[in-house]
Amino acid sequence: MTHKILKIHPKDNVLVALKDLKKGEHIHFEGKDITLSHDVKAKHKFAEERLNIDDNIFMYGIICGKALSPIMEGEVLTTQNVAHKTAEFTGKRETKTWTAPDVNKWSKLNFMGYHRADGLVGTANYWLVVPLVFCENRNIEIMKEAFVEELGFAKPNKYKAFVKQMRELYAQGDKEKIAELNVETIEQNEENKIFKNIDGIKFLTHQGGCGGIRQDSDMLCALIAGYINNPNVAGATILSLGCQNAQPAILKDKLNKINPDLQKPVLLFEQQKEGTESALLTNAIQQTFLALTEADKISRKPAPLSKLTVGLECGGSDGFSGISANPAVGHASDLVVALGGKTILSEFPELCGVEQELINRCTTDESAEKFVSLMRAYAASAEAVGSGFDMNPSPGNIKDGLITDAMKSAGAAKKGGTSPIVDVLDYAEFVTKPGLNLLCTPGNDVESTTAMAGSGANIILFTTGLGTPTGNPVTPVLKVSSNHILAEKMSDIIDINTGGVISGDKTIDEMGEEILEHIIEVASGNKKAKAMKLNQDDFIPWKRGVSL
Repeated sequence: MTHKILKIHPKDNVLVALKDLKKGEHIHFEGKDITLSHDVKAKHKFAEERLNIDDNIFMYGIICGKALSPIMEGEVLTTQNVAHKTAEFTGKRETKTWTAPDVNKWSKLNFMGYHRADGLVGTANYWLVVPLVFCENRNIEIMKEAFVEELGFAKPNKYKAFVKQMRELYAQGDKEKIAELNVETIEQNEENKIFKNIDGIKFLTHQGGCGGIRQDSDMLCALIAGYINNPNVAGATILSLGCQNAQPAILKDKLNKINPDLQKPVLLFEQQKEGTESALLTNAIQQTFLALTEADKISRKPAPLSKLTVGLECGGSDGFSGISANPAVGHASDLVVALGGKTILSEFPELCGVEQELINRCTTDESAEKFVSLMRAYAASAEAVGSGFDMNPSPGNIKDGLITDAMKSAGAAKKGGTSPIVDVLDYAEFVTKPGLNLLCTPGNDVESTTAMAGSGANIILFTTGLGTPTGNPVTPVLKVSSNHILAEKMSDIIDINTGGVISGDKTIDEMGEEILEHIIEVASGNKKAKAMKLNQDDFIPWKRGVSL
């Protein structure tokens, strides 16, 4: 890496601008003198050599696109002169060997977690309240209103206080002072929790459970079962209407498949059996309160780092994500795996183009074949509705240098590090094997983080180059910035800044180690994820089918 440009892989035929470069600027690189034919913004790519129509474009050592028109040496790559292209993939072609990183520094360390009867360990202790069908969303909201403030779980709302001050000034006829108010100076009362060992009660709502295909209802039940089994959850209150597709019996079956010996309390209330709304809510609120008194009896105790299950996510990616944040998270993943923990790489549309590499990293032929099958089925379903993986990059991705899905995917896959892939899971399957696991989810940020928590992640690393204000109800989501500018501009959502990799102040390995240290602090309750502080409880189940 120089201070201006980067060639990611020796096989690449494009260079990445690390800073804004001007038209006519001379770049001396590996014995070549390249004159830029256009301005090249930081994060964007330009040709190292002349490319003819249909020539392959290589980044990260793999095919990431093809030339739509002749591209001159020093010419910037755009959506006008480059199209999505990937290499073909088949079954496993070779067996990869892996040298695990040295983890002696952390091998005897613990984090302070919540131990569950099944041996899993939580990084937090939440009670879950969730409906089986959208018809119960209103009752969930009523329970939330009844519980959160009275038990001291309500987060201070500075904006509510802000509006109150403006209302008072308006009533006094002093509209001029309204413009002088500063929301950041408003004093807020701290939460005063009654249950000291419970981090919160999480009230989830969704739009599923009925009206769609039965497979979607089944998958919703499997997802909710995964949330109940997540080690960060002490127990759950489930509201059912009674006549919906997502029946309590299906939920119980999914729970039994994930954990036949589940010892967590699961309180189920069915409105069509209870009768009136008042009867339903009185019973649900009363029984939930009593269950909270029991959940509060558990406290944090030492747990080995092998009890970590870390989700690996990216969203609002930029041209630096695959150079700094994603590889740094990848090294952290390798460290967790070397320590005996589990990691989860998801977002299958953003693994497009790197399939063969991942297939070769699978430890079994069965896993490799399952990955191939899931990828091809997913791609076919997208094409069947007139879309495709090539349409994955968002306008923000493209504006910041990720102009093809394969280019985006090659960088996104770096979150998975270099370790072997021990298992491949379909949506809502629960992680059981130590090591790196692939989980079939959409590329949509929230649908993916929702799924990872449902598959057992007790911490999620979320890389971003543009800034994404999202989180998860039960699993801390740590935002990892790819660059200094974002970390400074959106400091309220960024937990970790890997911009030092771009500036040359930090190596990828050093940043990966810093990420692991941050994980341990959050897992122990010593630090809070910014997403948790902001109460970002996003929950969107994946709906694969159509509404009926």
